[in-house]
Amino acid sequence: MTTITVIGAGSASFGENTLSAILRSKKLKGSALRLVDRNTQSLDIVCRLANRLNKEWDSNFTISAHANHKDALDGANFVVSAIEVGPREELWKSDYDITLKYGVHQPYAENGGPGGFIHTARNIMPLMEIVHDMEQACPDAWFINFTNPMVRICDAVNRHSKIRVVGLCHQIYAGYDMVGVALAKDLGIEVPEGLEGMHADVLQHPLQQMVVHQTVPLIDIRAAGTNHFSWIISVHDKRTGEDLYPLLKKRFFELDEKFEPLTRRVFHDFGLFPIPGDTHLCEYLPWMSDPVTKPWEKFNIRLYDWQMMAGLRDFSLDRLSEMANGSTSIESLLDTDSEGALEIIENISCAGNHYHLAANLPNTGQISNLPLNTIVETPVMVDGAGIHPVHVGALPEPVAELCRRELMTAQLGVDAAVEGNYEKALQCLLLDPIMRDLDSAKLILDDYLMTYREHLPQFWKS
Repeated sequence: MTTITVIGAGSASFGENTLSAILRSKKLKGSALRLVDRNTQSLDIVCRLANRLNKEWDSNFTISAHANHKDALDGANFVVSAIEVGPREELWKSDYDITLKYGVHQPYAENGGPGGFIHTARNIMPLMEIVHDMEQACPDAWFINFTNPMVRICDAVNRHSKIRVVGLCHQIYAGYDMVGVALAKDLGIEVPEGLEGMHADVLQHPLQQMVVHQTVPLIDIRAAGTNHFSWIISVHDKRTGEDLYPLLKKRFFELDEKFEPLTRRVFHDFGLFPIPGDTHLCEYLPWMSDPVTKPWEKFNIRLYDWQMMAGLRDFSLDRLSEMANGSTSIESLLDTDSEGALEIIENISCAGNHYHLAANLPNTGQISNLPLNTIVETPVMVDGAGIHPVHVGALPEPVAELCRRELMTAQLGVDAAVEGNYEKALQCLLLDPIMRDLDSAKLILDDYLMTYREHLPQFWKS
């Protein structure tokens, strides 16, 4: 029997995907599922839905709900975390707007740039409380992280606790999407009309998924790098074993120049295909924030639609509530994807053997020219002994250097957030590729610390 604790269980995306995938599992039948969320209203919705699924699917889980994680950790085998200091969209927009006051234009402000630092800093305190409590209650459990910024959150757990951590993200499918579009005629893939790119848009998502579902069975992509900054190192036809990289290099540049123009330019200049799509790729590059050339306009970098996504989050929870009440069918939950959590839990618990396309783990040499013990993303093998990174060798040195800078900036920001160290926080911003001015970095940091003072007690100890 496996005990799975989910922290941040009240999110609509968790209820829709991970929760339903776990409860469908035949291998985990009879396990314990502990749901944790500080938002009691959201927790109630997800818990009632879980109980309905448990009954109608005959899953035989033991389900409990908890407002405090401390009550749900004892003896856990897996702790799945999707925590987020909120309101998510409101704070994210504020992270972006604050830097504009000082002449700094962040391309996206979620995982890299000054926004990546302050996003991490807000989540660090609740995160470290959880993992330190795990050290006492379930020291051998795996911490499965979904919270962004992925690299920085996983790094905090890895270097500032004794808990084993793995980070899961679906962004590799953006690579499958773009490769599918480029090789559509060669592979017999139907590209839906209206597909514009990989940016986060509720109208684009179904079109993107149509291409992904056709592409994944046909090709194998091996990618490596850091989360949201990963690179295709090989692409092969699953049916014939043919190396498709030369054809990809030809076909991608035959596409309309408006399709993922930043990815196109970086692919051309560095010779390696970046996998995340323009709106994530832009966060880590030193050429995307110049106020004179305005590269965000040149490459049509689209901002996250904070207002719409906040509304969609509320709508999704209302829909889950209707499912929980029994007034709406649960048929749509029969085909959801846990983004890897289910596969990790099943294959460790049941001594399976699973190849996973991308997971974030401490670097033990799987990428030979990136620093050891930083968080890197590669394929992994999962079995009863745990999660084992696939060794992919070295990245081309120019690409590795871009990744190294981001990894070192990330670690400096994590140390600053854990320690409440102002000097390290300033250095983190000064080293970030988005920043171009010493004084602006200090002004932004001071504004961030004052604006989010209630979320950052570690910086206000004295």
